[in-house]
Amino acid sequence: MTRLIASDLLWHEGEMREGLAVEVAGGALTRIRPLNAGEIPDLRVGLIGPALTDLQVNGSGGVMLNNDPSAEAIAHIVATQRDRGTGWVMPTLITCEPDCMKKAAEAARDAWGLPGFLGLHVEGPHINPLRKGTHNPAFIRPIDEPTIEILTELSRAGIPVMLTLAPEVVPPDVIRQIADMGVVVSAGHSAATAPETRSGIAAGVSCFTHLFNAMPPMQSREPGIVGAAINSDSFAGIIVDGHHVVWEMVGLACRARPVEGRMFMVSDAMATIGGPDHFDLYGETITVRDGALVNSNGSLAGAHIDLATCLFNAVHHVGLPIAEAYRMAAMIPLDAMHLQRPELVIGMSVTEMLVLDGQWNKVAP
Repeated sequence: MTRLIASDLLWHEGEMREGLAVEVAGGALTRIRPLNAGEIPDLRVGLIGPALTDLQVNGSGGVMLNNDPSAEAIAHIVATQRDRGTGWVMPTLITCEPDCMKKAAEAARDAWGLPGFLGLHVEGPHINPLRKGTHNPAFIRPIDEPTIEILTELSRAGIPVMLTLAPEVVPPDVIRQIADMGVVVSAGHSAATAPETRSGIAAGVSCFTHLFNAMPPMQSREPGIVGAAINSDSFAGIIVDGHHVVWEMVGLACRARPVEGRMFMVSDAMATIGGPDHFDLYGETITVRDGALVNSNGSLAGAHIDLATCLFNAVHHVGLPIAEAYRMAAMIPLDAMHLQRPELVIGMSVTEMLVLDGQWNKVAP
């Protein structure tokens, strides 16, 4: 049975368009066309486009990749996120011991080809202990051969990889070696000065991990890594949950970038998305409290949000134009990874489509 779905806004051929509708049948998109005068659709929604892309998903559905570095865990995380409108997911492994990293890399190779599995984000362990956030300092260490071997194996397997490191603790020649493999090097959990940050960019850093968070604040005479990132033409992810970065600072960063199309959203989602309101990480219980994830000290420990909610926040709280916010959640993350942007095409599975109603709730097409 074919359903006709009319949308106020529809992302098609690289822009938001009005007056278009889609037809779906058998769980797939069968047609994109104008809505004819007087025609009554089966469903009217606010927005239709390719599903979102999240480059930083630590866990979902009660599962954390750190606690279960397996292909089954990757599949579960991806499936949970797809139910929430994120069609392409980069499961994220935070700072851990070498054996856990090796298992996660093996899991990524085993899971490669799974629809929606975009690649692996390795966040740490080569970060600055002064900006560790919730990462376990016992596992933070200088760049080492096991990491290089893991990155080499993943690259040879054709699996996209993002590595978050602190540019002040990894030598520039090693950053260049890693970038030359095809790994996207992202600066984060860092106390780098502006000159150190620019040196990292020159060596191959092309992205920044959750801008503002786990970084020293900008000051009038010391812009630091945040100021250097904002002033660069590198990509930068940002958590738009209102807890990690207040709305005004999200807007400031987006509007201050010298080059368009360099800011993108990440959820930094943890196991509580689609799961229970708590989980264990490094032997410590992390709990949802007033919409935020906190540890026993009350410090932020990842985020309790999905990317579709970040998209809503960017429009309704930050005040970004809908098209810009959508690009930040769906298209620019793929640009950051040097991957092709998706388009609504005939035959596309509805699991790879984002359909939001007038109140920005995800609905099934």
